[in-house]
Amino acid sequence: MAAYDKTLERVATAIKNGNCGRALQEMKVYLTAWPEQHTQERLDALADEYQQIEERWQHGEADDEREATYLKLLQRMYILFANVLHYHRMKASPYQQSLFTRVRQARSDWSLTAIRQEMESFVSDVAMLQLESEHTREKKSETIYKTHQQQLNQLFEYVMTSRQWTDSVGRLFTDMMTSPTIDSNDQQLIISAVTLSQMNQFDMAKFRMLTDVYRQSQDEAVRQRALTGWVLSIDQDMMLVYPEQYDIIRQLTQNEEVCKELTELQMQLIYCLNAERDTRTINTEIMPDIIKGNNLKLSHLGLVEQEEDPLEDILHPEAEDERMEKLEATFQRMMDMQKQGADIYFGGFSQMKRFPFFYDISNWMSPFYLQHPDIQQYVAKMEGNRLVQRVMTNNMFCNSDKYSFVMAFDQVLNQLPESMRQMVKRGEAMMGDVELDGDEIHGKTFMRRAYLMDLYRFFRLFSHRSELRDPFNTEVKAPCEFFSNRLFKDTPLERYKPDVVRMMRKNHYTALADRVLDSFPENMKDLEYYLWRKDYSKALKLDPNNEYALAGTARIFFKTNKFDEAAKLYDQLMQQHPEKSRYMLNKAVCMVNTEDYDGALKLLYQLDYEEPDNLFATRALAWALTCCGKLEQAESAYQKVMAQEQPTADDYHNYGCYLWLLKHVDDAAKCFKKYAELNEMGDAPLFLFEADWLRKRGITDIDINMMETLVYKL
Repeated sequence: MAAYDKTLERVATAIKNGNCGRALQEMKVYLTAWPEQHTQERLDALADEYQQIEERWQHGEADDEREATYLKLLQRMYILFANVLHYHRMKASPYQQSLFTRVRQARSDWSLTAIRQEMESFVSDVAMLQLESEHTREKKSETIYKTHQQQLNQLFEYVMTSRQWTDSVGRLFTDMMTSPTIDSNDQQLIISAVTLSQMNQFDMAKFRMLTDVYRQSQDEAVRQRALTGWVLSIDQDMMLVYPEQYDIIRQLTQNEEVCKELTELQMQLIYCLNAERDTRTINTEIMPDIIKGNNLKLSHLGLVEQEEDPLEDILHPEAEDERMEKLEATFQRMMDMQKQGADIYFGGFSQMKRFPFFYDISNWMSPFYLQHPDIQQYVAKMEGNRLVQRVMTNNMFCNSDKYSFVMAFDQVLNQLPESMRQMVKRGEAMMGDVELDGDEIHGKTFMRRAYLMDLYRFFRLFSHRSELRDPFNTEVKAPCEFFSNRLFKDTPLERYKPDVVRMMRKNHYTALADRVLDSFPENMKDLEYYLWRKDYSKALKLDPNNEYALAGTARIFFKTNKFDEAAKLYDQLMQQHPEKSRYMLNKAVCMVNTEDYDGALKLLYQLDYEEPDNLFATRALAWALTCCGKLEQAESAYQKVMAQEQPTADDYHNYGCYLWLLKHVDDAAKCFKKYAELNEMGDAPLFLFEADWLRKRGITDIDINMMETLVYKL
């Protein structure tokens, strides 16, 4: 870490702790090593003001304004620090530095008056096109959209790389982002630029602007981007510097509808994290069935139709119906995944982000519109295609994927079999069309979902993504999990935390769920909370007969070799839930471990009779018979266990012990070899923990050593 980084880190710590004087001292140290006149002048002014406050305080003077004055001084100190940090971040990021320099050299007038005038002129120019003749309209339209896109791209880069805003700049941007005289697409794009800037470095003026736009805008698409922006940029480390941040959040969360939107947003962010997992499921389990079901094969030319066997209909008349049923079931599975929140398009469209279109960072966040100058060469080829029209108006696709679809359409179409090409042209090959009414699919839930998909693709696929803070990086305290943030403490949002924890646990994000559980207030720590925490003793105090608490306690006893205590709890569970055979099985296993073989066998024989296909019970029976020396009776059980397609490592271990006791040394060694391979044991001792068990059954230490030698010779 560079020296200035360490110094600025100390400044940051002081600011975070609300210590303005210490922050001033550390910043002086920084400027001694890295002098900069303008920053030094501002720091000197702050230091003079602080000294005045300090002197009055030292002299014991009463000052009702001291607290407010100190807070304003601390905030100005933060702004100074944040702008210095911005300078170093630009230097450390060649890409951001190039954006910062380029847009400021491209034009000198970045006044908000000029920016607003350009954005409003675009709306009026587009409206005036209706008065032009068709031929003139097309040429003028092309010029207007091209010029505007260049201006908008520059504005995006300017805002994204901007320093700390003043409050007046924030208010002017709020006015622009809520004005009906500015195009919604422009507003959405600039909101995204503010979000990227805000995620890199917290700026209270930008945060306030995002929350104000969320509250005031009449455009739902703009509102949902603003909501996502302020949520992903909240910073609990700034609580002492900007207590207003907490006040705003507390005020917002008094609204029940806001709490519901925040809860939905949190769940949608978690679903974004599933994209790679869902892609693997689709590629390995779903697409092969779809290709097979359509009588296709994959070649270097793309999908190729296979010739049908003329005898197939005669020999297997039912095969076609079965194939169609299976294909429908496969499609339905994918549709169900999508309804549950899965991003089923990520894998396919992630391969279509290499077009020059995506070199411009703003295009990753651009709302889709057919007049975008960078896709005009592709749009002309698709006129009249019904599938394209459906995709363009379908909010199940994010904007980024719509642009990819347009640019890759011709290439993909040429790789399809002729029959599928005709279906595409008629609009009949729409995979992933969830049956939802128009109001729902164009509502705020799907608008927000599509935008989150845009963000996720950007932070996974953009070539310079590593130079920006990734909100989906769960290895650190990531913004994508915001429910545990201290800024939501003691707000009405807390009552939605159990819903979020259930969703996270269902999707196997246990670590994220634990973070949310850490933030639970005392009055919400109920039975379900203690079960999630695996604090079974407290759970049993609330409900002495709770099944999950009893079973969890029994598992803990079992893992710590307290088999008698575990058996007692499993016996209680057997009485309470006689329909659940696993408790009988678990009790029997405990009894085997305490060498109560007769009692264990009584239960296991009953299970084997009642559930002959229960392989877990068969395993336990085979091992219990081996332990008590009834080797002949164990043979049929082992035959059933080892006949399965993929026996487990423990199956090979237990069967090896059984064969060894029968003096089938070579066969036993092969089983132990397989056991060692499955457990990746390398040269670890095979029988370290079973030595006593083996000795009790006549296997000597010499026998054990010779068996290990034999196994590792194989």
